[in-house]
Amino acid sequence: MPRAVVTGGAGFLGSHLCERLLDEGYEVIGVDNLITGPRENLALLERRAGFALLEQDVTKHIEIPGAVDAVLHFASPASPEDYLKYPIQTLKAGALGTHVTLGLAKAKGARYMLASTSEVYGDPLVNPQPEEYWGNVNPIGPRGVYDEAKRYAEAMTMAYHRVHGIDTRIARIHNTYGPKMRLNDGRAVPNFVYQALTSRPLTVYGDGSQTRSFCYVSDMIEGLWRLLNSRVVEPINLGNPKEMTILELAKKVRDLVGNHVEIVFKPLPVDDPKVRRPDITKAKTLLGWEPNVGLEYGLRETIAYFRGRIHG
Repeated sequence: MPRAVVTGGAGFLGSHLCERLLDEGYEVIGVDNLITGPRENLALLERRAGFALLEQDVTKHIEIPGAVDAVLHFASPASPEDYLKYPIQTLKAGALGTHVTLGLAKAKGARYMLASTSEVYGDPLVNPQPEEYWGNVNPIGPRGVYDEAKRYAEAMTMAYHRVHGIDTRIARIHNTYGPKMRLNDGRAVPNFVYQALTSRPLTVYGDGSQTRSFCYVSDMIEGLWRLLNSRVVEPINLGNPKEMTILELAKKVRDLVGNHVEIVFKPLPVDDPKVRRPDITKAKTLLGWEPNVGLEYGLRETIAYFRGRIHG
């Protein structure tokens, strides 16, 4: 039975990834200090044979007895609300955590996957963003703690690949949503769904004309699985290229919830990207992957999950 270590295993994507790996016949060790990943995300996983949780900080040495076939580094605060609250922990997860997990992969001769992000592109000056675009990041702005942590993590991952021959994968993950997100996550989809379900005004920052593209979690996990099992070493975008404005998203969520609360506008946060849309040509060509879950279906599933959390 192959073994995988997933850091950030209690997080939104990490917990879904642990589930997929178990389904594919892996023994899985999740590593998480639970500062942003809720323990309840692991409730079903901890009842399954082959899963174990190691509750510790990813910046400390990770001791895993026995063989390890894959190390997947998904540990980091990932929403603006989280990395603004935990800026130093975010930088450490990207720098020290990447160093620790690459060291584990090197010691075990394991394949390594880094969860990078669309945030490496910053406030992009090209749209859509291909992997060759170097980005437009403010390194000292409040968002820089996340953006630069991931950029550094990519650089270290490629250095370990070139110097030590580690078999690496870098996933540039774009906005993903779905069940297991936290109610207070702070990102657009959970914010709007939570506000609509609790009859609160929907908070739109700026005039809502900034664009995003939203990928349902099952599509993202399929993309990550294909990337892990590919031979693609260079960074690759994973996300949904269908772009929409934040105001359009707010209205869509409101309609699907059926609670026509008002929409209120607040000042745009510092360095908030004006556009965000992945060029997924490489994912289509090299992985045979593209999203196939429509926004309406994905939002309905997410709303049902949140409704159960609020009223369950």
